[in-house]
Amino acid sequence: MNYTAQHITEQKLPVIKWAAASQNGIVRSFVASRKKYLFFKRCFDVLFSLLVITGILSWLIPLVAVLIKLDSTGSVFFLQNRIGRNGKPFRCIKFRTMIKNSEADERPAENNDDRITRAGNFLRQTNLDELPQFFNVLLGHMSVVGPRPHMMTDCIRFSFIISSYSFRSLVRPGVTGWAQVNGFYGPSIDYESAMLRYYWDAQYVRKASFWLDLKIIWQTIRRVLPIP
Repeated sequence: MNYTAQHITEQKLPVIKWAAASQNGIVRSFVASRKKYLFFKRCFDVLFSLLVITGILSWLIPLVAVLIKLDSTGSVFFLQNRIGRNGKPFRCIKFRTMIKNSEADERPAENNDDRITRAGNFLRQTNLDELPQFFNVLLGHMSVVGPRPHMMTDCIRFSFIISSYSFRSLVRPGVTGWAQVNGFYGPSIDYESAMLRYYWDAQYVRKASFWLDLKIIWQTIRRVLPIP
């Protein structure tokens, strides 16, 4: 179904009003009602991240490191401040895709961004730059599935637009999420894209389940790899 920001604000207003309720009360209610799911979700996160780290990143990191080093000077990894569960900041791990610049923690990447290196452009197009985030999953900063973690500047900006924005941080941020498999990834360039992305993030928090997580993972794999 093709949703628009106007449709969501008019037809899904109860969702947004409910999300704007007392944050502490919602946290307690959410955790109390999802204890079993959250336990198994964390177990799955640990096992899945270990599989990715040992089965893929163990040989991919050296190859990508050579590619990055041949293309530009600087570190192989880039640590960026992101906002995690319950608004707590953490250092998100990515392959470095830009030249060193003073705006890295404040200004999101844009189309035809002159800060992006040639190797970085390849890594971004193939989504390989995100794979080191499975170390964040293993450390408990992130989950395999959840709302994507945003920079502090984006969180502040979106909070002015969407009063219940912090609702999406009830769960750990994810390597992939429901918004991403519905086509909302990359920078939010306008109000409508920000609203639509928040809608799917809020829907995920409300409906999160192990089967929904598996569905999102499968849809992510189909989007990234050429699977019919």
